[in-house]
Amino acid sequence: MIPVNDFLLALVYGIVQGVTEFLPVSSSGHLALIPYFSGSTDPGVFFDLSMHVGTALAVIVAFRQKLSTLLQETLNIQDKDNSAFARNFWLASVVTIILAFLFKDLASNYGRNPHVIAFNLVFFGALMWGCDRYGKAGVSLEKQSSLSKSLIIGVSQAIAVFPGVSRSGITLSAARCLGLSRVDAGSFSFLLSLPIILGGFAYKSLELVTSDAPVAFNLHVVIIGMLTAFIVGLITIKFFMALLGRFGLGVYFWYRLILAVVVLNFKNMA
Repeated sequence: MIPVNDFLLALVYGIVQGVTEFLPVSSSGHLALIPYFSGSTDPGVFFDLSMHVGTALAVIVAFRQKLSTLLQETLNIQDKDNSAFARNFWLASVVTIILAFLFKDLASNYGRNPHVIAFNLVFFGALMWGCDRYGKAGVSLEKQSSLSKSLIIGVSQAIAVFPGVSRSGITLSAARCLGLSRVDAGSFSFLLSLPIILGGFAYKSLELVTSDAPVAFNLHVVIIGMLTAFIVGLITIKFFMALLGRFGLGVYFWYRLILAVVVLNFKNMA
């Protein structure tokens, strides 16, 4: 029997992850702030990664047709004329994985501080707003191979290991600055989350299995959170992609700014 408090907390984590992963407001920042606001114990990076796996599964289901195309191009990646999507995708992914591995300890040790998260929310939110407002459209990384653009998006995604940056937000920012439309930037950004999330989860799982330290998480709670994140994530993808082509990203900056102010003043209000 799962304690009621643990069950409710798993639902909260799953809902928060499912909504914020696909909105440019930083899902990792929101997850790291839940203990800050609720007074509960921080479940740690592994639990956060588990919630991200739930939304990664939602991406796989929602973008299964694009993933099928990506797989076909990957199998024929030596064909330069017909594998632009796969070449761009895997180059950006490899760059992200290498840099994220280098940044992970710094992000884990210092990135979950509420003041750091508040700064990231505001700074990278303003950057996203500017990139979206002044960015042009016309480039397609699914049809045009570009080493430089793939590298830039890969580097930008790696910075999102720091909570408050927002993986989707910073990749959307980079993509818009590089000439992708909002819809193309959104779909490429969501698909690009898969290697880093699944790779990070596998790495952390291996780390836990090979460690002598006791494992401090409840498997049933993790599964409930992942399932909730998956269901809510599917709904959010459909909602966000429908709105992405119609509205700018500026509204999310204002949300991030308000959240940062709340975070910085929470202890005074409590």
